[in-house]
Amino acid sequence: MSTALHKKNIPEHIRVAVVSVSTTRGLPQDKSGAWIKKQVKKEGHEVVVHQTVTDDIQAIRELTEHITQKISPDVIIMSGGTGISPKDVTIEAVKPLFEKELTAFGPLFAQLSFEEIDSAAILSRATAGIIKETILFCMPGSIKACKLACNALIFPELGHLVKHIKE
Repeated sequence: MSTALHKKNIPEHIRVAVVSVSTTRGLPQDKSGAWIKKQVKKEGHEVVVHQTVTDDIQAIRELTEHITQKISPDVIIMSGGTGISPKDVTIEAVKPLFEKELTAFGPLFAQLSFEEIDSAAILSRATAGIIKETILFCMPGSIKACKLACNALIFPELGHLVKHIKE
């Protein structure tokens, strides 16, 4: 089956939660989250949550579980906390919740990052997975990284991914 045929009949309306992980930024300073929110709407989808959460495993996990269980978006786009410093715990918080992991997302994002920022791309631990019927993307918090991940990987496949989750 061709890719074009495979992407036929994808959902046009997708419910997206935007979460930024940061100890220092709240919503007023959340440039990456604001950009993602704006782009989601520009793509014709609905933002059902836009929130920040502190770099704390329990806080991130509790918010993720609350969003997936109570709000049930199709997608969560989470930025921040994917680096290698001790405070970067997003991956440790959410990965145990994954029922399936989208193992290609991290390497593809790293390759695209390498093309832009050279060997510093090795510091990113971007990942994606599925929790219940919600797809969760975790990416670095910089606006440049968010734009790269969203424009090159996430938005082009969003409908296709959601279609498969809802089958």
